Formats: sequence, structure tokens, C-alpha cells
Amino acid sequence: MLRRSISFLAAVLICSAASTNITEHAFATSGTFNVLSLSVNGLPAILDPFGASGAEKDLNTKYMGVALSQYDYGVVNVQKDFSYHTTLYHHDNHPFRTEFSGGVLFGSGLNTLSKYSWIDFSRIRWEWCSNDSGYDCMGFTFMRVRIDEGVYIDMINLHADAGIEPGDEEARRWNIRQVSEYITANSVGNAVIVFGNTNSRYTRAKDDLDLFISQNNLADAWVQANKGKVPAAGTDAIVCPNESPSNISCEVVDKVFYRGSRVIDLNSTGFSYDTARFLSPEGKMLTDHHPVRVDFEYALRNGLRQSDLYGGPHGTWFNDLPLVHPGSNPSLIALCGANRLDGLILKLDSGLVTHGGSGGDCYMLLLGPEEYITSVKLCLGQKDEHTRIF
Repeated sequence: MLRRSISFLAAVLICSAASTNITEHAFATSGTFNVLSLSVNGLPAILDPFGASGAEKDLNTKYMGVALSQYDYGVVNVQKDFSYHTTLYHHDNHPFRTEFSGGVLFGSGLNTLSKYSWIDFSRIRWEWCSNDSGYDCMGFTFMRVRIDEGVYIDMINLHADAGIEPGDEEARRWNIRQVSEYITANSVGNAVIVFGNTNSRYTRAKDDLDLFISQNNLADAWVQANKGKVPAAGTDAIVCPNESPSNISCEVVDKVFYRGSRVIDLNSTGFSYDTARFLSPEGKMLTDHHPVRVDFEYALRNGLRQSDLYGGPHGTWFNDLPLVHPGSNPSLIALCGANRLDGLILKLDSGLVTHGGSGGDCYMLLLGPEEYITSVKLCLGQKDEHTRIF
């Protein structure tokens, strides 16, 4: 089944064959936003390692929800959102929020609160977990966030295995690898931000954060903010104080990794521990993690534009932008199918790309050297409860 290929087709044909005509539509070419990773410490009181009562935890969650609204965060990934989820959402005012996944032992505790809409949301369980330091098999979530028209960023929230027992370390390495492989399979050609609780430190020799850098071409916003200095593996942990840190030199397990794409130039412009914004009236930390905020700026690169994306969460995502050479012109497009669109063939100067199945008949359109496609009309519907293009 073909999924969202037509929106990409429109984008590529407009961009590669007629970049001078993009001005016919007003695109926002740059902008700013921020993201926040926040562990809300939502375990039920009976499981709280610090002995806080249910009433205390509920009140702390209220304060966190108020702060999320007060400081107008762009996209917030929360972890450990279990027993006090209703309180958090009641006091937050973000227009787009994921649905509750369930309490402890049933849910992942992962949720997203956002000023921006998204498509293709998924919850994924860890393939490998350890109970050496207690049950904490959470997983990760994936969504494609629409910052502006044609500006989509794949965002991942995660909560990796905790603990430093051998089983924990092995499970955590597999957790990071699972996310890395998911990005490789599902975010080809896309801008990506991974932010959440990695339960990993650079100082731990057996953690594997470098995988995001080497395999997915992601950058660590904290490392960049510290002028590229990476703590040496096997050295003492650079632990942050149990109060608002005076600087960002200490390391926490809550990380923000990111990359841009051929369409979007994405850069971190600021890194902060927002602990001071999440304190009780008595000045105490509301949660056992330091909230991590990263400010971003983006700009659309010259010569390429992406349309809004259309379709549903079913099928296999693809993006051929990494294969399209600058100035490559389309010479043929074929749409294949019967009652529904099933396949796409696109011939460019740089080569032939095909996606989807082989069902139905193919209808070809040959394009001359000066011809290009300016728009594509999509018809969306449901077949067997899956979104299809008709």
C-alpha cells in the first residue's frame, strides 16, 4: 500500500523541476520553537522511593502543569506520567496532547503536550528489558510534528532501562539501539529530535549514547552548549545538585539529540536546566529530575520545499530526498492501482524510484524538459479501518 508518497511527489517535483516557481505559494522560511523533557515523578505514592504522600505528589503535579502553561513550551515530552496524569492535564493548556496509556504495569508513562499538531503517532515497547533494579520496561513514542506548513520534524520520547546492574546496562544499550534502528527505518531524509530519559551518561563506559551520533547523525544539544566537550567514559559522574543548577556543566540522564534534513536547517540556540521554573512555593524541586529545555531555530534550505503531508499511520514511510540530486528534473511519473492507489514510479535525471505494490494498472505521464507538476489532488478514505489514498 502506498502511503503519503503523493505529497512527497508534489514536493519533489515542484522543488527539483521548478524551484523558481515556489514563490507562487507563501512558505514561512524560518522560525523558532523549544522543547522540554520532564520526568513528572508520577509513580503512585506507595512506590515512591522518596516517601512522598499521594497528596504531596498530586500538588506537585499541579504545580508542574501550571508551569508548563505559564512558560509556553512548544513541545513537552513527559516521562513517569502515571497516577497523577489527570491533574497534569487539568492544569496544562497545550492544545495537542497524547492520550493516557495506562497506570504502572500497564502504560509507558510517556506523553507529549504540544502547541503543534502531529501525524503518525505510535507507542513502541522495548524489545529488551531488565528487572535487575526493578520493573521499568517503558519504551518510546514517535510522532511527526508539524511546526509549520511543510515543516515536519520526527520527535521521539523515550524512557530507557534504569540501574547499573549488568542486566540493566545490557538492556539500556539495546533500548538505545532499538531507537536508533527505528530512526534508520522510519525517518529517512527527515529532521529528527529525540528527547527524554535515556538513563545514560557519557561517563558510564557501558552506555551507548554515541550510537545516535554515529548511526543517525544526531547531535547532542548539551554537548554543543558545552562547546563540544564530552565527558570521558569511565570517569566520575558529573552529578547535578538537588537544587537549581548554577550552570549546565553537570550531566543529567535526560538528553536532547537532533538533526536537520535537506529541507530543514535545524540548530540548537540554547540549552537550559529549567529547575527554577519547577519549584514548590517553599523552593523545593517538584520532581527528582532536572527539566531540560532546548531552544531551536530552523530555516528552509534554498532550492527544496516540502508540502504538507497527507495520509495515515498505516504502511511504510519513505522519503527519497536523500537520493535527489540538485537540479534533477522529472521525466516520468506513473501512478498504479485499481480502486485505490497502490504504487508510484518516478523517473528523475538522477535515477528511477519506485514505491508501493504492483496491483492494478499503471497510468504514466511523460514530462518534457520544461514541464513540471504544480499540484496533486488527493482523495483519502478508509479501507479495512486503514487510511488509504484513492
